[in-house]
Formats: sequence, C-alpha cells, structure tokens
Amino acid sequence: MVRSDKACSGVMFTIDTESGFPNVVYITGSYGLGENIVQGVVNPDEFYVFKPCLQKNYKPIIQKTLGTKEIKMVYTVEGESSTKNVPVSAFERSNFILSDEDVIRLAQWGMKIEEHYSKKAGHHVAMDIEWAKDGMTQQLFIVPGETGDGESQTNKNVLETYVLKERGKVLTQGKSVGEKIGSGPVSVLSSVREIGKFKKGEILVTQMTDPDWEPILKLASGIVTDRGGRTCHAAIISREMGIPCVVGTGNGSEVLTECQSATVCCAEGETGYVYEGTLDFEVKRFDMEHLERPKTKIMMNVGNPDNAFHLSFIRTTGLVGPAGIHYQ
Repeated sequence: MVRSDKACSGVMFTIDTESGFPNVVYITGSYGLGENIVQGVVNPDEFYVFKPCLQKNYKPIIQKTLGTKEIKMVYTVEGESSTKNVPVSAFERSNFILSDEDVIRLAQWGMKIEEHYSKKAGHHVAMDIEWAKDGMTQQLFIVPGETGDGESQTNKNVLETYVLKERGKVLTQGKSVGEKIGSGPVSVLSSVREIGKFKKGEILVTQMTDPDWEPILKLASGIVTDRGGRTCHAAIISREMGIPCVVGTGNGSEVLTECQSATVCCAEGETGYVYEGTLDFEVKRFDMEHLERPKTKIMMNVGNPDNAFHLSFIRTTGLVGPAGIHYQ
C-alpha cells in the first residue's frame, strides 16, 4: 500500500537497543521494501535522535551512520505483489535515505506513540516501530508497532561488565549487539540446510539469519554475520537471548573459514570485534540498588562516546566528556 519500493523503509526504536538508554530514538532504514531490513540482507543507515531536545528549537540528531545499502527490494512487475532485489546505484548508496527533517519527524511520531502506550500501561514502554516512505507522494507512514525488545528489559540496578584480559589478532569487525563476550570453536554455515552440523557452544558464522535459524541460535556462544544492522533478525534474537553478536562484518564468513576458534567481543563500544583464538575474559557484577549517594558530587570522565549510553546508568551526578563538556 505504501510505495516504499520507490523510496525507503525501516525500523525505529524509542530506546537505544544495546544499552537500554531511554533518551534517544534509534532509526534504521534502507532503500526499497522493508523485508531486507528485518532479514538483515542489507547494512542500513542509522540515526540517533536525542529526545530531550526533540521538542525544543535544537537540532537533536546526535549521530548519523551511512550504511552500504547494496541492494533494494522492488516489485517485479508494476502493480503485482511479487518482488525482487536489484542493485543500488553508487550515487544512492553514498547518500542517506532520509533528510534530517524526515528523521526528526519520525522521531517525534515515535515519542508520541511511546507516550500513548506508556500512559496506557502505567509505566515507560519502549516501542519497536516499522516505518515506510512512499516514493510517489513523498509521505512518511507508520506501519506496525509493538513493545521493544532487548536491553530495555534488563535490571539496571545490577552493573555487569565484560572485560577482555588479553588481546589477539582482529579477524573481522562490525556492529556490536549487546555488551558481552563469547568464545568457542568456529562454525561457518553457508545456508540453513547445514544447521544440523552446528554444536552447542560454537561461534555461528553466516551471511545472515532468519527465523529458520532459531533452533541453533540459542545454542551459540557468539554470532557473526556478513550482513545486517542492529535491527535485523540476528541482532534481535541475540539481544533477547543475551548472546554476543557482531553483524554487518562484510567478510566474516570468508575470513573465518579456516579459523579453529574465535572470541566475539561486544564490550568495546559500538564496534564489535572477532578475535582469533579463545581469549580470557572476566565478568564483573555489582549491585547498585542499595548504594547510598555521597554528599560529594561524583562525576564520570568518559573518553569514548560509544560507551556514554551504557555508562549513564551508573549513579553519578553526571558525565564529563571531551573538553570538559558536562552531560547531565
């Protein structure tokens, strides 16, 4: 009904999917019909919009990441429901799918939807919303919406930190999903027909996943995909199951073919790394529920902006970023 085959489509979360930070709207999308986003076939554009500034006279887009968007799904024949994937031109790939005005409009709609369902539930409800843009009318539309998944549901009174105790050779990298570390033997599968070969505790490496892969996803100690973004199927499932996952590596299934074992690390910010070998790591847990605030104002010096959302849950007076900028 919405001719996004002639424009673009995607998914919007009213929360940061990885840390559960509630003050941002996270938007992903690519050209064409939306199935490629959900299935993780493409590496999409990403946008973060800061909620507190959204209703004020500011420019609240705090981060934009250009995806590769190699293909787009369109109708095979005008007016028929059959579809096909076609290449995206180099010019289109070098441009963001949405203007800043469109990004802000989507974020505003997301906040209104979140507010509505939060009032109905009596508590904050993060939303997972699909959107589409009609290429003929240039109008934006909201399509299905549901309560969000992932880190928003975890207990933020317990601080859990995964730390690598040694380093190794980086074999590939992509977008990190979650903040955990996992290691084990590597299993590179070219299609879902090979899932019978997979053994519990292995690192699953493949081009992309869909619901047919779910019987083995819960058995993996880590997941690595060539394609997809943080709202693709592999990312959503791994987030729900608490499994470290690196998506959109581009070459993971190729470079890991001869690798015996690997470590999937999502504990170093937005970029997830796949290291050669089984590296030693530790998990630190601290219960902050009954921690009393001191009279002294305790600040946190954050040198890596990628960690700011996650670190915001630590009970401090505020965060101090580069050049002494104070973030409340």
